[in-house]
Amino acid sequence: MTETEILAERIDGLEIRIAHQDHTIEELSSTIADQWKQIEDLTFRLTRLNEQMRDFENSTGAPEGPEPPPPHY
Repeated sequence: MTETEILAERIDGLEIRIAHQDHTIEELSSTIADQWKQIEDLTFRLTRLNEQMRDFENSTGAPEGPEPPPPHY
């Protein structure tokens, strides 16, 4: 095998590795984007639930402080 053939094989190997790495990076980027959307949705839902709980507590006249311990303490 000549030196040129050896170099050509090495270059082919590097090109294959780069192609696989590019594919992996694309998959990871897509996964991160999907997870970010999910985090934003869950954050929005949590904020809404907190607002609903606060509204419920205000409408029922629940005390603002911590709940007192039960009488048997």
